[in-house]
Amino acid sequence: MLSWTVYLSFLASIGCFISPASRPERCRWIALTSAILTTMMALRVMLFQNPPEDGAIEIITHQAWIPTLGIHFLLGFDGISLVMVLLTGIASIAAILFSWDIETRANEFFGFLMALIGGVYGVFISFDLFLLFVFYEIAIIPKYFLIAIWGSTNKSYGAMKLVLYSFVGSALALVGILAAFVVSGAESFALQELIQFPYEEGFQRWAFPVTFLGFVILAGLWPFHTWAPTGHVAAPTGTSMLLAGVVMKLGAYGALRVPLTLFPMGASIWREELALLAALGIVAGALVALVQQDFKFVIGYSSVSHMGFVMLGLLATTEAGLSGAVLQMFSHGIIAGLLFAVVGRMIYTRTHTRDLQALSQFDLRRQLPFAGTVFLLAGLASMGLPGFSGFVAELHVIAGAWQSYAWLSLLAGLGVVLGVAYTMRALLASFWPAPHSIPAHVQSLPPITLPEKCGAILLLAATLLVGLYPRLLLDWVIPCLHAPMLQPLIERVSTI
Repeated sequence: MLSWTVYLSFLASIGCFISPASRPERCRWIALTSAILTTMMALRVMLFQNPPEDGAIEIITHQAWIPTLGIHFLLGFDGISLVMVLLTGIASIAAILFSWDIETRANEFFGFLMALIGGVYGVFISFDLFLLFVFYEIAIIPKYFLIAIWGSTNKSYGAMKLVLYSFVGSALALVGILAAFVVSGAESFALQELIQFPYEEGFQRWAFPVTFLGFVILAGLWPFHTWAPTGHVAAPTGTSMLLAGVVMKLGAYGALRVPLTLFPMGASIWREELALLAALGIVAGALVALVQQDFKFVIGYSSVSHMGFVMLGLLATTEAGLSGAVLQMFSHGIIAGLLFAVVGRMIYTRTHTRDLQALSQFDLRRQLPFAGTVFLLAGLASMGLPGFSGFVAELHVIAGAWQSYAWLSLLAGLGVVLGVAYTMRALLASFWPAPHSIPAHVQSLPPITLPEKCGAILLLAATLLVGLYPRLLLDWVIPCLHAPMLQPLIERVSTI
């Protein structure tokens, strides 16, 4: 069933491309229908299938693809994959709804958007590492066109910088994957086969950091993060939502699935140095967000900070840390998408400015009360208020980090405090400015549209549901941490 998330997304992409440019509503509905169906596939598995107690991988498609090179079309899922597929579906529906106003070359826009979504789905359910890499590259290509054609604010520069960083990271990741395949002498790139080989310490000492850094460049690990705020600001709203919501998660997921799984000895050697970078990224991203005047840059740098929690949880290599990292991937994907939707679509397209000081001239709280309410709730979720998904995710990460290196968890705690500061600053400057800064005659703004309201409500419901009932995801994630793939990583670090 989940294999159809890939097939249907690419079929929708083709359908959008061949739709007449004069009928933008047709490609919108093709994209939205595909996104809803793929999300329902993930929900059907999560709600009506019991999580395997041993965290086993369920293979759904296995065909020889290039047998002479040991490459197979091997698709499957476990609890971690399922969570990421569900995130992709929810983020996709919301991104399409917030792109409903696209008129210029709409067929091409939604065609590239669905190709991006298909590539993301492919990464999350590929268990042949070469196939995973192919889908990883497929997801990169549409990003360039979506930003370079439909973006704004140095869009060519932002698109090129994003792609260059992505390709450099991909090259490093490919080196690690090929090295693991050659050294093991395996007959295929299947993860289940490669994990059986006991890689020597000398090999893991260099293979782990190369492969890990190759993936986490896309996840925005500090100081390799500079592409992220630039790309977020340049991208159109729907693309920003997917870029922060799911594309950055490809890097974190790849780091968990490949180097942390294959090279646990290398992880134990390098994890503290890399965890320091993650913790510094949490604080540095928050500090830079605190002084930004461009509203979208505030959200862009906050994404860097929150992705630092994902990296810190992964590198804690404890059950709490790893489960928190997966929860944070889901949580940040939902919350960041919602924040970008408010700033990029609800506010910018109506006011044509993202300057916090200039926004005080529009009396947004009275003119756009729905946007103000949504940003307030999304901001509270981003701060980690109990009841939202951000709270339970960051709590797991900090608890897991405390078990491994308590002093870095203190930096993460400082990042939470700074997150409150920059969120409140942006909220007050845009929606609750000083009364004397609002002019007597305010330019009238168009009301929030129905697609925008539907997209916002969907994302709010997702972060509230997971915040109030995290077992919905944890029941699927935790068994995977005790499966043969990840148990050696946890056991290795616990003995240090």
